[in-house]
Order: sequence, then C-alpha cells, then structure tokens
Amino acid sequence: MPTETFEFQVEARQLLQLMIHSVYSNKDVFLRELVSNASDALDKLRLAALRDDTLDADVSDLHIELEIDRDARTLTVRDNGIGMSYDEVGQLIGTIANSGTAEFLRELKEAQDAAGAEGLIGQFGVGFYSGFMVADEVTLLTRRAGERQGTRWSSRGEGTYTLEAVDDAPQGTSVTLHLKPADPDNQLHDYTSVWKIKEIVKRYSDFITWPVRLVGETNGAGENGEDGEAAGPETLNSMKALWARSREEVSEEEYHELYKHIGHDWREPLETIQLQAEGTFEYQALLFVPSHAPHDLFNQNFRHGLQLYVKRVFIMDDCEALLPSYLRFVKGVVDAQDLSLNVSREILQQDRHIRMMQRRLTKKVLASVKSMMTGDAERYATFWREFGAVLKEGLVTDPDHRDAVLAVASFASTHGDDGTVTLKQYVERMPEGQDDIYYLTGESRESVDSSPHMEAFRERGIEVLLLTDPVDEVWTDAVGEYEGKRLRSVAKGEIDLTAREDDRSEDEREKQAEAYAGLLGWMGERLGEDVKEVRLSTRLTKSPACLVADADDLTPALENMYRAMGQEVPRTRRILELNPDHALVKGLNEAYGEREDRSDLTETSELLYSLAVLAEGGRPKDPARFVQQMAGRLERTL
Repeated sequence: MPTETFEFQVEARQLLQLMIHSVYSNKDVFLRELVSNASDALDKLRLAALRDDTLDADVSDLHIELEIDRDARTLTVRDNGIGMSYDEVGQLIGTIANSGTAEFLRELKEAQDAAGAEGLIGQFGVGFYSGFMVADEVTLLTRRAGERQGTRWSSRGEGTYTLEAVDDAPQGTSVTLHLKPADPDNQLHDYTSVWKIKEIVKRYSDFITWPVRLVGETNGAGENGEDGEAAGPETLNSMKALWARSREEVSEEEYHELYKHIGHDWREPLETIQLQAEGTFEYQALLFVPSHAPHDLFNQNFRHGLQLYVKRVFIMDDCEALLPSYLRFVKGVVDAQDLSLNVSREILQQDRHIRMMQRRLTKKVLASVKSMMTGDAERYATFWREFGAVLKEGLVTDPDHRDAVLAVASFASTHGDDGTVTLKQYVERMPEGQDDIYYLTGESRESVDSSPHMEAFRERGIEVLLLTDPVDEVWTDAVGEYEGKRLRSVAKGEIDLTAREDDRSEDEREKQAEAYAGLLGWMGERLGEDVKEVRLSTRLTKSPACLVADADDLTPALENMYRAMGQEVPRTRRILELNPDHALVKGLNEAYGEREDRSDLTETSELLYSLAVLAEGGRPKDPARFVQQMAGRLERTL
C-alpha cells in the first residue's frame, strides 16, 4: 500500500499550532503522557490475552522502553502492548475527531493559570499531541497484536500527516520524537539527557505497573552536568502499586502523581481517600476527589467510574458499577482479590460483591466529605462549589444514603450574603412558632433573591433557602422534610404569615377580603385560560402581584425540565396573588366598584398578570400583545 497524505481537521491544526508554539511552561509533561498511553496499551494487551487464548501475541515480557539517540537527537517511547491497526491509527491519531478539540481550545482560552492550562492536555485525550511541544517531527510505528501488517504515521505538525502500511513493524507502538534544539529560556530542556529522562520518569511515572526501561548505548549529561555514558536496559520506575501500600509508606506527592495519571488532571486532588477491606471479600481502594469539576460533568456521554483491577491485573477503565452516578466525579483505583478476570460490565451490574463494594465506597466518600465539612471549611467550600449540584442528585436517586448526603449538603440562604447553611443549622436557629423550612428555587441567586415571593419573608426576618440548581426542583419534593420540619416552597401553596403581624386584626382582614371579593372573582373569569384562581396575598409587601403554584403542582422550571427530556406534560395553570396594599391593586379595585364598563380593566388585569410572569423571570404568553398594551398605557400617561 503506498504512502498516503491526509490533511488535519481545522480544529486539529489549531491544536497542533498550540503544541508547536506551546503556551505551557512545563513541557516535561509530554513524556508523562506518552508513557501513560504506553501503559494503557500494555494493560489492554494483558487483559485481551487472558480473555482470548487464541490471541497470537507475545505477553512474556510486557514493558515500556525509552531510547535516546543523542547524535540524531531523537527520543523513542516504545511499548509491546496492544498496538493499533491501520484504520485505528487513522481514527485515533489522524483525525482526533473524538478528542473534544473545540472544547479544549475554548477551555484553554479560559484557563486562568499555567497549571490549569497544562491540565487540559490529558483531560481532553490529546496527550499524544503534546509531543509536538518538544519535537519538530513525530513518527509513530505500530502493529496490532494478532495482526501481521503494521502502520507508520508521520507528521511535522504543518497541517498534514502521512499513513503507510509496513510489513516489518514489531508488536505494539513506538513514538519517535525528532527533538527541537534545547532552549532553556523557553523551558525547553535537552531531552537527550539521561538524567533529565530519569528525573521525569521518577516524578511522573514511578507508580506505573510496567517496567519503564532505558535501553541502548546513550551518551548524555549526568545530573551535575558532566558527560557520561549509560548502558541499558535500566529500569527507571519502582512499579509499586500505591493502593497496596500503607499511608505511612507513600508521600502526598506520590499520591498526587497517581491521581494526575488516572484523572488526566494537572491540578492536585482536593482529597485522597484510602480503603482496605478484609474478610470474606478483600479489596483495596485509593480514591481521589478532584479540586475542580470537569467541563462535561453533566454531559450525558460523560465517562465516569473507577479503574478496576483484579489481583493487580487491569480489567477496565470507567467501571461505573463501583460508585453511584452522583459520585461520578470521584477518580481512583479499586483492586479486588476475588473477582473473575473475565468479568464484564453487564456481570458487574448484578454482582453481589460489587454492590457491597459500592455501598462501602459510597459511605467512605461521604464520610470524607463530612470530615472536610467539619474540619476544613475552605476545602469544603471548594468541594461544594464544584460538586454540590451533582451530589444533590443522590437525594433523589439513592434513598439508602439520603441522610448521609443531606448531612454534607449546604445551601445559600437569606441569612447571609456569603457562605452556605446546612439544614441542621437552619433548624437550630428557627424562631419559636415556625414549623416549616422555607425555600425558593430559581435560575440564579440574583433572581431568587429579588423575587416578589420573598418580600414578606424578608420583611419579617424569616430565613429562606435560595436554591438555584436544576436538581433542587426535584430533591426538595423527594426529601419532603427534615427532623420533622416540612420543606415548603415560598412560591407554592397558601402561606399564612399574618400571625406575625400585630397591626391588623382578624376583623380587618375579613373586611378586606370582602371588599376585594368582587374584583377577585371577575379577574378569575377574565384570566381563566391562564390562572386557576385569583386571591389576596400575605407574601407580598412591595410588588402588586405574583404567581404561585398549588402545593402539588409542577413549577414552570420543572415543566421545562421534563419537556427538555422529551416528556410531554400538561401546562399548569397557577394562582395569581394580589397585594391589597399596593396602590395599583387598590386603584383597580376602586375602578371595578365604580364602573359598569370594565373593558379597560380587562387590559389592566392582563398587564398585571404579565408583570407577575416577568417578575419571576418568565415570558409573557404573547410578548407582542404585551408590548402593545404597555406602549398604549405609557402613551396615555403623557
């Protein structure tokens, strides 16, 4: 097959230019990424050989080789792992169509610091391309295990790459970097230096399960700068499984490097969690809570789960069965002693031992968050800001751990502009006579805080939780109550706050209700298509009107959420509440009592309803009609 030349995608070309003219200060990470890719290839081959006795592949000495040619200024990273076919090279290396390149470029522009920018290399699956930070040309030679024909890929990063079928490729993959000249001012080190390669492997890849060997005769500078000669092969990494060692034997730096390897994240984790279970079913776990949420955490195709090993044999990435979906941000490794090597994802979903592990791991993670909450307020605040919205999903989906999730949940509140409050703290400072926990949901803190529904509560000093995540619309109904106190939305049902007023007697309120009875009934008829009832409000002090839902009705946000998921729900008519102390409502009631021709009042009623819709962040049913009505009214006031 002749050599073929292909063009990169537009976004891929942009990515290559970023790598070639790298904005990253730490270019050493290219070797971390290439060694990590080689390690994954070895894991996949060993598992494939264990599952398929007929696979024609040599697994007698799986390893990674690093070869330096100082004269030619090349560095080769070679493995004898699973390899790739011709088509796979085109799909995985040639086009990077699935690497999230556009999102990578966007996030790179938004990265606020160098560490955040560097972390994007691995996070978006473009680690292979980091080689262009240090190389003028990259050549890849690969042959998939069990196949006879190999493939050579080559590119100078100038917009094109070549593909060629070859007959003499060894099993596995080798990546040869034709290195740029060293440039200390640009943080570009001499990667033909033996001591520099050793330093990088020790720092980033010491925990890799497979031996990383320096091979061949190489002339390189020693650690102190002197010339020296190193004859291979020499194993550079310790290959110690950190999860199998006690906490005292492992440094925080080693834990962090393992996290960066498996989490494809340059930042350090927020929390490291270790667990060793003994007894009838033994397993070890090393889990990490990231310090920031990935960009696609709420994407339906977000890949999550822990790495699963059985007796140190890698089984699968992203084992979703080990943790519930609401903990999908947790990264880590679980090494079980008693599972079958041939276990599949389908079997894992039904396995009794896996369910037992999931319960134990879930409790351990939630307990660690609880310790963070009580012992380190700053770290907990970071955790909740990044992962609070996804953790609250557990209040709906995991009744068994609902109390534990609720214990580590906190919410914004009218009690203070900064920080959050737990339900326990809310209940502890509830005044005597308050029987419910009040909350209001909305799209943002600003919109909720300024909602008309809050007016009477704010005036009377009643604390309200301000909930702005989409899941808040769901979990509040699922939980229902806390320590015997009912969770009540200030925008749903009738809320009687008159008991807290001392300046108006019951007789006065009854007279007021009688005085407005005619107007309320008339408006209910005129607005019957949009509202189920018009009544006086005890929750308004400044605004003329607001819309509330019956206690069991869906909120507009929840209706929209169901429709976005493709579920048809009937439109809910809500209740229009009027503020009897507002001048507009008073004038409307007086005009209703004085006029026999109430055609103008119909337009006023419609405007009042539309204003209530706008006040809660909604949109009038007929925006054009609303604009015409408002323009006409304004014109008549001139």
